[in-house]
Amino acid sequence: MHITLETKPFAALETDALVSYVFDESDPIQGRISEIDTAAGGFLKKLAKSGEFSGKPLETTLLHAVAGLKAVRLLLLGAGKREKFDNAALRKLAGVATRYLKTRSVHNFAFVVRENDATEDFAQAIVEGAIAADFESDKYKTDKKNDKFIDSLAIAGYSDAERAAGEKGLARGRIIGESQSFARDLINEPSNKLTPKILAEKAEAMAKQAGLAVEILDERKIADLKMGALLSVSQGGPEPPRMIVVTYTPADPKPGAPVIGLVGKAVTFDTGGISIKPADGMEKMKYDMAGGATMLGVMRALATLKPNVKVICVVPATENMPGGTAQKPGDIQTAMSGKTIEVLNTDAEGRLILADGVHYAKQLGATHLVDAATLTGAIVVALASINVGVFSGADQTWTDKLLASAKAVGEKMWQLPMDDEYREFIKGTVADIQNIGSGKGGGSITGAWFIREFAGDTPWIHLDIAGTAWNDDAKPWLAKGPTGVALRTLVHLAMSY
Repeated sequence: MHITLETKPFAALETDALVSYVFDESDPIQGRISEIDTAAGGFLKKLAKSGEFSGKPLETTLLHAVAGLKAVRLLLLGAGKREKFDNAALRKLAGVATRYLKTRSVHNFAFVVRENDATEDFAQAIVEGAIAADFESDKYKTDKKNDKFIDSLAIAGYSDAERAAGEKGLARGRIIGESQSFARDLINEPSNKLTPKILAEKAEAMAKQAGLAVEILDERKIADLKMGALLSVSQGGPEPPRMIVVTYTPADPKPGAPVIGLVGKAVTFDTGGISIKPADGMEKMKYDMAGGATMLGVMRALATLKPNVKVICVVPATENMPGGTAQKPGDIQTAMSGKTIEVLNTDAEGRLILADGVHYAKQLGATHLVDAATLTGAIVVALASINVGVFSGADQTWTDKLLASAKAVGEKMWQLPMDDEYREFIKGTVADIQNIGSGKGGGSITGAWFIREFAGDTPWIHLDIAGTAWNDDAKPWLAKGPTGVALRTLVHLAMSY
């Protein structure tokens, strides 16, 4: 999609569709919408009085051949209450416009920001929303509708004085949006097209193209480093594991800044192992590598955005298969840290590979950790598909910083408790710890506590994205399939330094 910033008067824009938004208030025809109404000879006021549109969230009203506009169509979107409007709402509206117009074979449109909204952050939000909405999960379809695409988008409503800020936001939004699409494309790949080895190859190619340092540890190196937890998950199938390490080092590091370690779970297919999953819905377990893909997407963005903080990305990649050599419930495994683990359920495998990933990130010099994983079904019970579950070690300052980033970029996250009593649920009887809780309930918390055992005293955050990494149904602003959730938050977190 070709995206530009336009300072021409909106009425003079020659485009397939002019898009703007109205607020849910007693008189929705105000400000810039009033200017459009004046150009149209009061037509919009008549429609508003008739109830044709009201400004309620995500409402769409498409008008053709509006007098006074050179645009072929005018699309008005409901923005909801003005006091609740922010960059997250604008991002969603840009996505709604993109998907709505695509289905009608519109190939280019101009998105006009309202008065006082011509800012750097809002330009970024529009671009991110449009690129995210343009992503489709139909890569392997042979009967694609080739006329359903957006070729170009112009962001309008900016003055010449506001152009520099708008251009900066546009550029940043493109980097983040395209990096999110990179992650979503990886997540969407079927497991026969994305084995751990292929994921490592794609990560290596991305890193080299972006100018990042990269190292891929094969099964021999993983064994040499005594990553017994990762190896235990991989031993059930023929596909060897990989440990992917991608590093961004700033040219001018900020004094006193942390070394951020990003660790992402990448189980390229999860059958559950010997503790096998039900057949119904198992096909979606191709996305059990969403955490790893997201972390790789973050690194792709940071390579261009260049924060003044070092970031080390560690992605343990494996399949979890129920072959004759698979680990069995009751097996004892020794992690890279030396801690022993009683495996009570082989389907609680994500925390096993993260144990070695987190420990290795610390060995590589990470001083502050964030891991992301499609870890537990329990988080879906707790938070549904609305919020990412956030779990923290003892350093609340680090967690507050991440939550502030999530709020700034409009990603919903909710912190859950990590009381010491939950640690007792994973206390081992024949090993140091067990990989599932012995108590009833609290499955997402005990899963987080397991990973915390390997983070130790290092400031650490766990993001359980099991409920938010995949859309089971298409949204007006996003296609069915992978979401790339948490990428924008983690990019903002790194850039905050």
